[in-house]
Amino acid sequence: MAEILKNAGSHRILAIMAGIDGKNSLQLIEVAGRTAYQSRDKITDESAVRFVKMLRDRGHESVLEHSCMTVEFNDVCRGFTHELVRHRIAAFTQESTRYVDESNFRVVVPPDKDPDEKIVELDFPDGTKIKISFREWMELNEQMYQGLRKANWVAQDARQVLPIGIKSQIVMTANFREWRHVFKLRTTPNAHWEIRRVMTNLLNDVKQRIPVIFDDL
Repeated sequence: MAEILKNAGSHRILAIMAGIDGKNSLQLIEVAGRTAYQSRDKITDESAVRFVKMLRDRGHESVLEHSCMTVEFNDVCRGFTHELVRHRIAAFTQESTRYVDESNFRVVVPPDKDPDEKIVELDFPDGTKIKISFREWMELNEQMYQGLRKANWVAQDARQVLPIGIKSQIVMTANFREWRHVFKLRTTPNAHWEIRRVMTNLLNDVKQRIPVIFDDL
């Protein structure tokens, strides 16, 4: 039976790029940024935060590209991933529907919708009409997919019946400047409800870890 997922999308930060000699990423950005001013002699143990904030506030965000972050997104739908991969300055690795058997259906549904409400009327050739719910339609998709697999259709062929709401996993690596761009677009009120929720949670997380990079958003 298809599993319905509501507000299940989550993130896991896999890595934040370290700096020189294992120091933090802000110190790496400072070293790179001070190349422009030939002022590395002014670096201290406490100077990185002030320097990076100065760059950010002046709009010199290109220097933030010297450090990056890798994030894993779980239990998001294929629609989420379709939007995410539109961000071009990044690396992505996603769960493959060509090679992964999706017979165990897990499907994302909008949080404000009742998956069991019988809302759509189907018309059959003999004149019969029945109303079915979102969950029932997903279970029909599931039965079709499983039937095609049992009929020896390989996963890459059977996936033609998979809904865009099927759950997925994706890993994204991008530099800090690109992550700022992602947050600016994907946490706004008009962003899609799933990506907005997941990205807002991620933004709140990174504000705690590396505030000077993201706390102005």
